[in-house]
Amino acid sequence: MRKKLTSLLLGLGLAGTAVLATGGAAQGHGYTDSPVSRQQLCGNGTVRNCGQIQWEPPSVEGPKGFPARGPADGHICSGGIGRFHELDDPRGGNWPATSLTAGQSHTFVWRITARHSTTDFRYYITKDGWDSTKPLTRADLDPQPFLTVAFGGRQPGSTVTHAGVLPQKTGRHLILGVWTIADTGNAFYACSDVRF
Repeated sequence: MRKKLTSLLLGLGLAGTAVLATGGAAQGHGYTDSPVSRQQLCGNGTVRNCGQIQWEPPSVEGPKGFPARGPADGHICSGGIGRFHELDDPRGGNWPATSLTAGQSHTFVWRITARHSTTDFRYYITKDGWDSTKPLTRADLDPQPFLTVAFGGRQPGSTVTHAGVLPQKTGRHLILGVWTIADTGNAFYACSDVRF
């Protein structure tokens, strides 16, 4: 009887572990679709050799409070999640880049797969002279977001769009989108390579 009970408990434990293991991968949250983010480029197969992020593009969730807190420098695009480190790899500055026009209005689009009460969406851009062949650091970004969209704790829909004027930039840059969650200690991070 004891052997059967031990086998049953072990089986239940393994089943529970399997549920937890698959549950984490199935839970997504959100990513930018315009301009297209690195995680979306991996998820849709445009970029190869992306590791686990190709199956979990909406899961780049890290500590909120950027830029004072949040993911460490060099790990911002992955949200500080080690298994998504491919997003931090600059790939020699060769990530596909969305063409944008400086000073023009752009409609930013987030795809939301798990809705959360939201503080805001913020967009940062790299400084002039940024080196696209190196992992992103805070020092690479203009210190203030060029666009902040307050959400006042509301839950977004499955698609969030908002328009903002793009900064006056030329050449290749990176836009960091940060979706700050109101009722947890986390935010979602999305790096989009762009060319003005």
